Amino acid sequence: MALPAGLRALAHRNFRLYFAGQAVSIIGSWIQQVALAWLVYRLTGSAALLGITAFCGLIPQLVVGPFAGAWIDKHDKKKWLIGVQSLMALQAFVLAGLTWAGWITPGFIIAMALLLGILSSFDAPLRQSLIGSFVGSRDDLPNALALNAMLFNSGRFIGPPIAGLLLGLTSEAFCFAINGFSFLALIAAILVVRSVPPARATGSVGEVFREGLAYAWQTWSVRTLILTLIVLNLTASAYAVLLPVFAADVFAGDATTLGWLWGAAGCGAFASTVFLATRHSVPGLIASVASGTAIAAVSLLIFAATDWLPLAMVAMVGVGFGISVCNVGINMILQSTAPEQLRGRIVSFFTSARFGFDALGGLLAGFVAAGFGAGRTLMAEGIVLLVFVVFLFSRRQRLAEQVSIAQGNAHGH
Repeated sequence: MALPAGLRALAHRNFRLYFAGQAVSIIGSWIQQVALAWLVYRLTGSAALLGITAFCGLIPQLVVGPFAGAWIDKHDKKKWLIGVQSLMALQAFVLAGLTWAGWITPGFIIAMALLLGILSSFDAPLRQSLIGSFVGSRDDLPNALALNAMLFNSGRFIGPPIAGLLLGLTSEAFCFAINGFSFLALIAAILVVRSVPPARATGSVGEVFREGLAYAWQTWSVRTLILTLIVLNLTASAYAVLLPVFAADVFAGDATTLGWLWGAAGCGAFASTVFLATRHSVPGLIASVASGTAIAAVSLLIFAATDWLPLAMVAMVGVGFGISVCNVGINMILQSTAPEQLRGRIVSFFTSARFGFDALGGLLAGFVAAGFGAGRTLMAEGIVLLVFVVFLFSRRQRLAEQVSIAQGNAHGH
């Protein structure tokens, strides 16, 4: 199948099937995320509880995620992805039932968020580490990862406005039920994929984990890129927790306003993945990562300082673009340079830093905003990130050189 360079991974049948199923699933997940945030704020009016809920949904990625990667590398990834997706669908239906019956409480919401976070600790590394087997060509892997991220970010662009509309017309319970059904699309796609299963790691889970940890710690470029993920997601990504506060209090809006703000960030993130899908040089992604971090910092400062909604939406586009370029670019670099037998573990370290510190950042932002205000909180986080940008730019050249060497080793050159 002849396709433009930016879509070349879709020439592979298995990846096309995965891509279609994932497209439906992601929109459902974003609809649930927005509906859950709005439900929490509608029931309690608490910025701190928004932070706690986001924390419980993501913190398992930090605690469970690294060990999940070692476990995944020892098992049949395709079989377990189907199982985990089925459990995530069940979680969404239970949440829908509790909400519809009027039995939902902050305690139930936190418990459901924690359960979803544990399942996601296995889901993300499973999906990401299988993509290489779906494309069957290491040269097309970076493009496949960029297209996968494009799906996620197009869902961010499309899902939140749909959620805002649905919340105005129906209820949070209806949104959760839609998400439950959306998982069935990806399950069906995985069932019909025909691919050679990746080789499994041998040894105990502890031995497999230590092997992956030693590689990540002893490889300077991997260590530095994971540090970048930690700082970015501890600061800039925390904006998502506080968006309901800005929508309701700063911009005097409602669920529709929240949907548009979230959609603006999703628009920027989608644009970033279109940009990344056209990149051919993996070492060249280092410059994109450094620039994206800078864009995220400056845009966050603008958003925190304004009470004019049109400017805030433009700033959200910049925040979404910068965060996504950094997160997705680092994922592309790590997976393109990691030894094949370590893929699941390296992906798990990525998702642990990406989502685990997003959780910590959200929790911190929620409590700080409760005492000092949402605007001041994001302003402080933007300043911290801007300081880190200086450090990152000073090491950009060395990073590019080491990534180039690692990529050659991974390809057997």
